[in-house]
Amino acid sequence: MAFDAINVVLAEVASLQAGYPFRTTVEEVVNGDVLVVQMKDVGPEIGVDWASAVRTRLAGRKQPDWIQDGDILFAAKGARFYAVCAGAPPSHAVCVPAFFHLRVHAAAQVDPHFLAWQINQSPCQRQLLQAAEGSSQLSIRRPVLEQLALSIPAVAEQRRIVALAELAQRERRTLQRLITNREQQLQAIAEDLSVPATHPRMQDQK
Repeated sequence: MAFDAINVVLAEVASLQAGYPFRTTVEEVVNGDVLVVQMKDVGPEIGVDWASAVRTRLAGRKQPDWIQDGDILFAAKGARFYAVCAGAPPSHAVCVPAFFHLRVHAAAQVDPHFLAWQINQSPCQRQLLQAAEGSSQLSIRRPVLEQLALSIPAVAEQRRIVALAELAQRERRTLQRLITNREQQLQAIAEDLSVPATHPRMQDQK
């Protein structure tokens, strides 16, 4: 399948900034007015789990660049580098510095879901892994991410690819449920076939 696409680097189609610079660990404030997205709240399959994000209050006077619907969070540290679309946060929200906060330029003909999908694919992942730094923990520096090479087709094609990727994700979830159900069924059979310790044959052997 061939696509007509333009070759760009990430900085040409999106702005990048580091997550909110917390000086210490995030302090949970039950009635806080800001949600904080941490690594535990995000996954390439689930996106952002807003229900698990803690609430806090920010000390500085400067207003952060709040996460908006359509923004992308890129996990820049750890064993796996990946991007997710944040979706619409239920209130003001920021992310920790382990993420880069990406926002597609208004003039760019790029669907954010497509951009996140392409970042997660093998060609981009190879670029990122080759440029990763660190010994105990790998990380991606901002200049590296800004120069990530992309190939952007027409918006209509982008959306078709995103729809196909979403379909594949639903199929994976359905298949996983079938596998889990079958394993549970087999486990139940194994339990039914198990020999109790008080079985007469067991007693005859004593």
